Amino acid sequence: MTTTEDGGSGWEATRAWVRRHLRDGERIESAERLLGGWTSQMRRLRVVGRDGERQLVLRSFVAPFYLRHAEGLLDREARILTLLGPSDVPAAELHAVDATAEHCDHPSLLMSLLPGTVRLEEADAGARAALLARQLVRIHRLPVTGADRPRTYQAWTSPDRVRRPEATGRPGLWARAVDVIRRDPPAFEGRFLHRDFHPGNVLFTGYGAALRITGVVDWVETSWGPADLDVAHCATALALLHGPEAGLRFADLYTAAGGRLAGAPGDHLYWRLLDALAFAPDAEKVAVPWRELGRRDLTPPTQVGRLEDYVAALLDRYGARP
Repeated sequence: MTTTEDGGSGWEATRAWVRRHLRDGERIESAERLLGGWTSQMRRLRVVGRDGERQLVLRSFVAPFYLRHAEGLLDREARILTLLGPSDVPAAELHAVDATAEHCDHPSLLMSLLPGTVRLEEADAGARAALLARQLVRIHRLPVTGADRPRTYQAWTSPDRVRRPEATGRPGLWARAVDVIRRDPPAFEGRFLHRDFHPGNVLFTGYGAALRITGVVDWVETSWGPADLDVAHCATALALLHGPEAGLRFADLYTAAGGRLAGAPGDHLYWRLLDALAFAPDAEKVAVPWRELGRRDLTPPTQVGRLEDYVAALLDRYGARP
């Protein structure tokens, strides 16, 4: 979804920078704010020239936290988009990057527009999950070596940083979950990770038998680490979007598509909970952009309840019961 705007004040330098990276004779006809993201502002630019019309996407970091980290995030995405160019992963084409805002009003990256839309509705959720699993297997199989290998993954929580929801009636559940990650990380076979792979970062076209993935976006967190961690992150998102069972099933879909996960249930549980516990107690925040895209049913109580039920389901399936 989009909102139409003329660019407004505060991005004149960015507009001039974009113009320098257009083809001869092209001009920016319009800019539309893309909804559904919360780490950066995304705009779709309609560009018109002698050869017709095309569309580009401009990512700009404006929030204070992300401004502090923009250089590393945007440089990483620029490198990864270049790396993915000849691969079979449907990623955008890099056009330009100004990671330090040397020329722009804010740190920015310019790239091609991918076809398709984000799909978060309940209809066809199972079919989309199966396609997500197959796409993730292909990402993990990318042959990345040497200087092209991204940084080692960073954990997004730790036992001492987890805060259980204030309204929980199951404090023992949260204590057991935190105890699972109170250990050294399990040994793993390194893979190329998207690191923020979830339904909000994947574009689809078609319905039913014609349903297809047409784009994977947001490569700023790309890392090297265990496949379990990417699977865990997508599974948590599916649990929050569609309920705990949807999250629980995702690992099965991934292995059915040919993916390999940790052999020991306790090791796999570690990675699943390392991701899920990073959402506590603020599972609500991920739903803010999802509500912009139409999922008004994802209220704060719903998100907290689904996260808690999902954590309980993980402990039931992969860990010892109390």
